[in-house]
Amino acid sequence: MAQQKQQLAPVAPNRVAENKAKGSADADSVREYLETQGSLDMLRFITCGSVDDGKSTLIGRMLYEAQMVFDDQVAALEADSKKSGTQGGDIDFALLVDGLAAEREQGITIDVAYRFFNTDRRKFIVADTPGHEQYTRNMVTGASTADVAVILLDASQGVLTQTRRHSFIASLLGIRHVVLAVNKMDLVDFDEATFTRICGEYEAFAEPLNFTSITPIPLSALQGDNVIQRSERTGWYSGPTLLGFLETVVVREDIINTPMRMPIQWVNRPNANFRGYAGTLAAGQVAPGDDVRVLPSGHIAKVEQVLLADQVLPRAVAQQAVTVVLDREVDVSRGDLLVQADEPCEVSDQFDVSIVWMSDEPCFVGRSYWLMLGANRVNATLTDIKFKYNINTLEELSSRTMELNDVGRASINLDKSLPFEAFATNPQLGSFVLIDRYTHATVGAGMLNFALRRSQNVHRQALAIDRSSRAKLNGHKGKVLWFTGLSGSGKSTIADATEQELHSKGIRTYVLDGDNVRHGLNKDLGFTETDRIENIRRVAEVAKLMVDAGLVVLTAFISPFRSERDMARALFDEGDFVEIFVDVPLSVAEERDPKGLYRKARQGELPNFTGIDSAYEPPTEAEVRLPSHELEVSESVALVLKNVDLL
Repeated sequence: MAQQKQQLAPVAPNRVAENKAKGSADADSVREYLETQGSLDMLRFITCGSVDDGKSTLIGRMLYEAQMVFDDQVAALEADSKKSGTQGGDIDFALLVDGLAAEREQGITIDVAYRFFNTDRRKFIVADTPGHEQYTRNMVTGASTADVAVILLDASQGVLTQTRRHSFIASLLGIRHVVLAVNKMDLVDFDEATFTRICGEYEAFAEPLNFTSITPIPLSALQGDNVIQRSERTGWYSGPTLLGFLETVVVREDIINTPMRMPIQWVNRPNANFRGYAGTLAAGQVAPGDDVRVLPSGHIAKVEQVLLADQVLPRAVAQQAVTVVLDREVDVSRGDLLVQADEPCEVSDQFDVSIVWMSDEPCFVGRSYWLMLGANRVNATLTDIKFKYNINTLEELSSRTMELNDVGRASINLDKSLPFEAFATNPQLGSFVLIDRYTHATVGAGMLNFALRRSQNVHRQALAIDRSSRAKLNGHKGKVLWFTGLSGSGKSTIADATEQELHSKGIRTYVLDGDNVRHGLNKDLGFTETDRIENIRRVAEVAKLMVDAGLVVLTAFISPFRSERDMARALFDEGDFVEIFVDVPLSVAEERDPKGLYRKARQGELPNFTGIDSAYEPPTEAEVRLPSHELEVSESVALVLKNVDLL
């Protein structure tokens, strides 16, 4: 059967024209909207303060009233509020931000929560940071990229310790604009006198801090007063609403009209005919024909091209990610810095720094860490902790250690010179983190204040007689034989016997024994963890000089901490450091107890004694292991010499 064709009614020509016109208008509207949104600048801000001051509620209320929450999210929020909320079944705006199960169960913020939203005037990224002191490290993470800090406090509680702590850290991290959000004004009946008293107390505390502006705003985040709309219940207040302030505050410094700085993230080498250097401009601008200097090497070249993907640019400005092509082959690596040739920045390996300590393990003078500055990772040692701050009074307290959440000033030494700018000048080139070399955990965040002058005044002197010349004269290489183990394990006995054997063979030697060194070089040091670290640092430096002189150095120290033994190893060339683990059980060492030290430690007369109330971290990759309770001394010596190449 033939199928009957369905006839469609023709569309009138004028209707077609209307639809095309409407579609064109809609497309123009969308395009105009996208262009407008694309031209808006971005403001990053954090909310911080003490526990239960209402940080998450404030952000949730702001998102809700700014209509940045979808209908299905509102429905889910209403359901979650009945299940997990803290408002008796009413909407709990904090749940929009507190996403972790543990946060909802406890009604607190634990991790940093980031939210994006925008208005017709600005785009925003807000970081909701936790209030508990134990999560101060998380607050530091959120504040590190913020332009404005919204510091909340409970109007019924006033200025608390965490208010001060977070304000101080915000100042330290270069945030210059602060909103003092006096929240929960509904709990004090929107009393003007209470608001004025709190503002006066806070401004007196914050006077020494480096804030450009402090803007107090009375709020009720829960009820929406002065968040987006001005509240009728604060008729005595004539300042901005919170959103009004955030939309209008001017925070961007002119980083374009400053000397060019471009950290190299990647050497772009797709084929043999192209070599470019990719990175994001941290300051200034760059164009073809500009002379640039490569730091730390100091080589100068001219910019040939500036590329954005496959597009050739006439110029690039700060915060643009581009690839720069130079007019000649120079040595440029990841981590180097391209700078304006006639206005370079400093290069140094010693700094005065500000540090926020973020680890449960304390920080000690002399301990070694990895320092990450941009794309560079170098070995770093804290050479001095100048002081740490009393957060309540900003008093500078003398200290040799830093504990979790401490903030202080220190001196730091690197094993490689790096180009930098002070954090106050350029946060991108002046901020770093410290990494534990074993756990790879971030243990500290810091800011470079300035290079220490001694690093500029002290230079290595070139000498005509070098190490190889001394080795040739001696007839053998210089090395360090690093004996480590518990007290009573036999380190000194085996080291002494090994030296006698080497001496009989014409090898030039010297023994650095723990007890002997503490009678002279290290007699000012005790047995705290800090002093033990410094003890090993000094011995390692002396051993390095002796090895350079061509001697075979035998050290006999407990050296209980793996970090310091690795620090000592790092001072020497490959193969010049031989770690010898004199390995005996604690019970055997304590039974020997040749000096009666274990007995005194058990009686509480020797605090911080290794093996009793101070840890010993055994080597994991020692070149030689000597179970001295199973070997004769001569057998131990033979085993050492078997593993030492002096030719």
